[in-house]
Amino acid sequence: MGKIKVAVAGVGNCCSALVQGVHHYLAAKDEKGVGILNFEIGGYRVSDIEFVAAFDVDARKVGQDLSKAIFAEPNNTIKFSDVRELGATVQKAEVLDGVGEYIREKITVSPTSAVDISEVLKSNGAEILINFLPTGAVKASRYYAVEAMDAGCGYV
Repeated sequence: MGKIKVAVAGVGNCCSALVQGVHHYLAAKDEKGVGILNFEIGGYRVSDIEFVAAFDVDARKVGQDLSKAIFAEPNNTIKFSDVRELGATVQKAEVLDGVGEYIREKITVSPTSAVDISEVLKSNGAEILINFLPTGAVKASRYYAVEAMDAGCGYV
């Protein structure tokens, strides 16, 4: 079995917690680390997760490696794990309704052009796209779901 190639839509606090969590368990010497219930599921382990693509709209995250973007403002998740460079650059997505009213004043939308999500997913071999968009981002969530289907990629 190979790696599970993961892409993320929305590089906010929840994404930061996931990426840090994966790296926390990669660095753990004891595979039965506190906080992880099943270290292996279906033959897969935490070490099989590989982040291959990321999408966001904030200028402070777009163009950054995912390992750096997860700590960029306005994120405020506590840093609990060092994250090595991942080689997954955050790329600009369509805004649609992905910037909620409560965060609108804290986001600086990147002026760069949005990428073709399905092409990025295909070219990076993504097998699953995890939606970390804000609650209420219905249009943007549908957009990502369609792009994932077009790429033959799972969507959560």
